[in-house]
Amino acid sequence: MAVKFDELGDGQFQLNVCGYSCPHPQMYTKKALQKMSDGDVLTLIFDNPSSGESIMAMCENEGNELFDREDKDGSFIWKIRKG
Repeated sequence: MAVKFDELGDGQFQLNVCGYSCPHPQMYTKKALQKMSDGDVLTLIFDNPSSGESIMAMCENEGNELFDREDKDGSFIWKIRKG
């Protein structure tokens, strides 16, 4: 189980934190967003439902836009635009 942060190209990034419980998905998401530029998009994949609330609150507090949420086979796939 390893955190996987990849640049997919041209302002598109992906972070996979499946297998981690709170507060780790939020912490890794915050660190990934810090490495990105404003306007870049992070596709976040996680499987701990309780992490969703803290990630949403963090996005609101930091001015990042959570613009797409998908629930797929027990995983959550969210897209966050860095503000």
